[in-house]
Amino acid sequence: MTANWLKQIPRKVQESIDKMKKLSSPIPSKRINRNRNGQNKHFSLWLFAYQFLGKRTVTFLPLFKDVDVNLQKSGMKVNFKAYVSLAVLSTVILSIATLIAIPLILLSAFKLSFVSSVLFGLGGSLLAMALTLIGFYMYPLVRADSLRRTLEDELPFMSGYMAILAGAGVPVASIFRSLAGVDVSLAISSEARTIVRDIELLGMDVLSALDVASKRTPSARFRDLLEGLTATAHSGGNMAKYLAQRFKHYIGLRRIALRRFADTLGVLAEFYVVMLVAGPLILVVMLAVMAMLGGGGQGLLEPKFLLNLLTYLGIPLGSIVFLIILDMVSPRR
Repeated sequence: MTANWLKQIPRKVQESIDKMKKLSSPIPSKRINRNRNGQNKHFSLWLFAYQFLGKRTVTFLPLFKDVDVNLQKSGMKVNFKAYVSLAVLSTVILSIATLIAIPLILLSAFKLSFVSSVLFGLGGSLLAMALTLIGFYMYPLVRADSLRRTLEDELPFMSGYMAILAGAGVPVASIFRSLAGVDVSLAISSEARTIVRDIELLGMDVLSALDVASKRTPSARFRDLLEGLTATAHSGGNMAKYLAQRFKHYIGLRRIALRRFADTLGVLAEFYVVMLVAGPLILVVMLAVMAMLGGGGQGLLEPKFLLNLLTYLGIPLGSIVFLIILDMVSPRR
C-alpha cells in the first residue's frame, strides 16, 4: 500500500525541481533567456544591476554584511551581490533624480532663490539616499519575519500531516517530497521543495539537507522540528511518535496564540474607536465651530487648515498605521 501511495506523488514535485535547477547558479549568469526570435524572454532588475555594476559593488559589501544571512532566511531567490548591486544602483538613480527634481520644482513653482533650491535639493538627495539604503537593508528582514510567522501558522497542520505519513512507514525524504506537492502557496511546501532540490539536484543526503534547511529558516519552531528529525534519525528513534508529539505541542501553542490574538484584537478595536472614530469626530466638530465663529489662530493654526489636515492626512495615515499593526499581529492562516 505504501509503495502504491509513493507512486502517486504529484508531478508538481518534479516541476518544482526543474524550476529550482534554473536557480541553482550561485552567481547570476550573464546569459539572458531568449525565445526563438532571439529576443529577451524576460527582464530582471537584479541581472541588469549586476551586469551594470559587477565587481564595483565590492566596496559596498561591508555595508550590507548582515543582508546575506537575511536574504537566505527571507526565502528570496536572489544572489547577495546582485541584491547589493540593485541597492547601489537604485540609490544612485534616486539621489540624482531628487537632486535635479527638487531645485527645478522650487525654482519654477515657489520662486525660491537658486542657492536655497540647491541646498534643499542636496538635503532631499541625502534623505533619498538614506531612505533607499535603509529600505533595501530592512526589506529582507521584513520578508524573513513574514515567512517566520507563516511557517509557524502552518506548522500545526503540516506536522500532523507528516506524523500520518511517518506512521504509515514513509521515509523522511518521501515525506518532504509529498509535502512539496501539497500546495505551492504554502510556505512549508516551498521549504520542502528546497530540501528536495538539495537532495535530488545537489546530491545531499537527507540529514545534511535537513541540517542546511534548519540553519536557513527564520522560524525557531521549524528549526526545532528539523533538528529533532535529524536527531531522531541519528538515534534510530520512532519518527512517527516524535512527529505526533510535535503536532500536539504545536496545536497547544496555536490555541494559546489564538487566545492572545483575541485579547489583542479587543484592545486594537478600542484603540481604533477612540483614536480614529470618536477623537477625529470631536476635533472636526470643534474645529468647524471655531471656523464658523471666526476664532482660532492664523497660518498653520487656522481651523480650516487644521480641519483639512485632519481629514485628508491625519485620518488616512492613522488608518494605514492601524492596518499595518493589525497585519503584524494577525495569524497568517
